[in-house]
Amino acid sequence: MRKVILIPDSFKGNMSSAELCREMGAAVLRYYPDALIISVPVADGGEGSVDCFLEAVGGQKIKATVKGPYFEDMESFYGRLPDGTAVIEMAACAGLPLVEGRLAAEKTTTYGVGQLIALAAESGAKKIVVGLGGSSTNDGGCGAAAALGVRFSRGDGELFVPTGATLADITDIDLSGLLPALKGVELTSMCDIDNPLCGPTGAAHVFGPQKGADPAMVKTLDAGLAHMASIIKDKLGKDIIDLPGAGAAGGMGAGMVAYLNSQLRMGIEVVLDTVGFDAMLAGADMVFSGEGKFDTTSLRGKVVIGVARRSKKAGVPVIAVVGDIGDDVEAAYDMGVSAIFSTNRLAIPYSQARLRARQDLELTMDTIIRFSKLFA
Repeated sequence: MRKVILIPDSFKGNMSSAELCREMGAAVLRYYPDALIISVPVADGGEGSVDCFLEAVGGQKIKATVKGPYFEDMESFYGRLPDGTAVIEMAACAGLPLVEGRLAAEKTTTYGVGQLIALAAESGAKKIVVGLGGSSTNDGGCGAAAALGVRFSRGDGELFVPTGATLADITDIDLSGLLPALKGVELTSMCDIDNPLCGPTGAAHVFGPQKGADPAMVKTLDAGLAHMASIIKDKLGKDIIDLPGAGAAGGMGAGMVAYLNSQLRMGIEVVLDTVGFDAMLAGADMVFSGEGKFDTTSLRGKVVIGVARRSKKAGVPVIAVVGDIGDDVEAAYDMGVSAIFSTNRLAIPYSQARLRARQDLELTMDTIIRFSKLFA
């Protein structure tokens, strides 16, 4: 192997994408010491997204003080890539770990995310990528919009910043005060789910409970998002209630489209474009990808399939090294995956298997590379 690209998703709870790249690379170099290894750590838009982009293409992390999930001041950050693109992960100021022990989806805000977007735009960024993952919020992105100059009114004309519990109070939305620096900025939102805004598969019902919402609050949050959608349709002329991905990050997917004209794109597609993956494939002999569990949901365009589709066009084989393999995933082979290997070497519970994940990955990669030597 002369050139090998490593582009796995993390094994959540076990190893980060960067750690997987290091282990995979070490295995290749043991048998092909002269190989060119290109590592592209991947995150799905949640916690760690900025670091993955910076490790893949370089750049710098910009620190900033913004509002946290409960409107408190906190130290946060965004990334600036060498080409000037800004990368923001909403988890950096509205993430679930920031409210550990005080979950309340009806009270949390995305206001700080809007502040980060403003800082990036005012610093000259003409392209801003926002990762919608790992949120503690259910405010439909209203907090972020408010931080960027969008005005929300109640029935008495009072301006306010809606949260999950007060979305139903919105009677008017005014975009005329939107931050001037956003003019001409290309906004892209990374989103790895296709949930609609409301209903049984919407933001509140699917993700609200993990953010602290009990059944009664889930209904309140869902009704609030539905009300927001109706106001958006009435005042802004945009129908976002059934938009795939609108339910991402507590409805922020909908808010990014409605208030900021952002594109919603699968996270891996944004990553591949940003790092120049298509050009990277030139002269490559092999691509190694992977994710914690490869199942039918993976076939809808997550990391392995996103990588495989691009690699297939370039005629480069893709080996998927994953934790678990689900049933009915054979369609992956038609999408560009050449082989799928599970790192689980023993039939033991996950609680035990996760403790030996690194060792099992090393042994699995060793087996794959040994086998490849037979055909070198």
